[in-house]
Parts: sequence; structure tokens; C-alpha cells
Amino acid sequence: MAKTDNLTESQEDYLEAIYHISRKKGAARAKDIATRLHVRPSSVTGALRNLGAMKLINYAPYDLITLTDRGYTKAEEIVHRHQALQHFLVHVLGIEEHKADTAACRMEHAVPKDIIERLIQYDRFVATCPKGGFTWKSSSGFTCRPGCNDADCPHHTDS
Repeated sequence: MAKTDNLTESQEDYLEAIYHISRKKGAARAKDIATRLHVRPSSVTGALRNLGAMKLINYAPYDLITLTDRGYTKAEEIVHRHQALQHFLVHVLGIEEHKADTAACRMEHAVPKDIIERLIQYDRFVATCPKGGFTWKSSSGFTCRPGCNDADCPHHTDS
């Protein structure tokens, strides 16, 4: 169920862009979307027409663009997937934030909802389990979280 109602990756990207721009400015303009997605304004027009026909956005040429209730729900799902993947990549795998954001953007379209939910559960487990807590150090890889005093832990270091 990676695709939301069979939306294309591009359509999901447009919904996500409109969501973020609207949260910041109250509504989006075609030029804001083009800038955020690094596409030409003429490309935006076609995508907006399609999303409008799908009743996901309120669109009229040269007017402000807003999400419909259904569009807002779909956009929140997309944003949730992105944030969950990015958080997992940064906080569990120790990936640099910018790299994780780029990877999450690509992955959010392909990873099914149930797998993302499992990653979230794993992330919570690691963050709260005293023996499951670890961190990434670029010099040595995964190590126990600071404060681990378990001498039997195979990953424990006194550093």
C-alpha cells in the first residue's frame, strides 16, 4: 500500500509540497510549488489540474492552491511516511540528516505502510529498551548508548 489511492510518485510529491507550503503560508501558489520541487511552472499546471480533477486540491488557474479535506489526509499520510523513514535513518542508522532526507523522499513512495509502522515500533523499542539502546559513531560503528553499564553487553565500551 505504498501508493496512496494509486497516486504516482510525482503526484505524491506535489501533495507533499502543497502541504508544506500551505502550513507555512496558508496556501500555495504554482510558483512556490515549482520552486520547492525544482520544476518548471508549466509542469506544475498539468499536475495541479490532475490533482484538482481527483478532488485532492482546490485549483483554479492563477489562484491560490489549497488541499481539500481528502487531499489533506493523503498529504499527511505521505508526510508521516517521510518523517518516519527520515527519523529511522537518522536516529537508528546514524545517517547524516541531509542524506537521510533525500533517501526518505525516494523511499516514501516504495515502502509499504506496514513496514514503515514496523520501523517506527523498532525505533521506539531501541529508544526505550536499556539493552536495545545504541548509537552510531562514524569512527567505530554502532556502540551502546552512553550510560550502558552492562559488562556482559558485547557492544559495551567504556568510552
